[in-house]
Amino acid sequence: MDDQTKVNGGRVDGPAEGVVGSLAEFSNDVVSLAELQLALAAHDFKEATAKARLPLALFVVGLVVFLGSVPVAVGGLALLVAQVFSISIGPALLLTALVVMILTGAIAAFAGRRVVASLDSFRRSREELIRNINWIRTVLLYSGRSVPRRRW
Repeated sequence: MDDQTKVNGGRVDGPAEGVVGSLAEFSNDVVSLAELQLALAAHDFKEATAKARLPLALFVVGLVVFLGSVPVAVGGLALLVAQVFSISIGPALLLTALVVMILTGAIAAFAGRRVVASLDSFRRSREELIRNINWIRTVLLYSGRSVPRRRW
């Protein structure tokens, strides 16, 4: 009976240990990816704030100066329009306010686009996060499955 397979004392070193090890390794990889993703986002945030500093400062200064001079300028312009076109002050004020609002809206739109453009640095973080999520999905999808072997 020596040619028959002997049974070890009931101890099984197989799939259960492999699953726990694979799960621990996968968890470690996910945590490492999360740390790297956070570091990349922090780097992108620093870069974006550096790019946005000047346009944002110009936007704030422009807004403050604009808000301080609007009442005087609009009032003076309205009085001028009323005098040139021989209309009463009310319609001249409304017409002048409308023109000023259109012009300042265009300026604010231009400055807003510049601020938004400075946030393009986060594109790298977004792309890397998408790659990491796809990797996690692939690992979860194919974990525990045997890889089919090609026969030549």
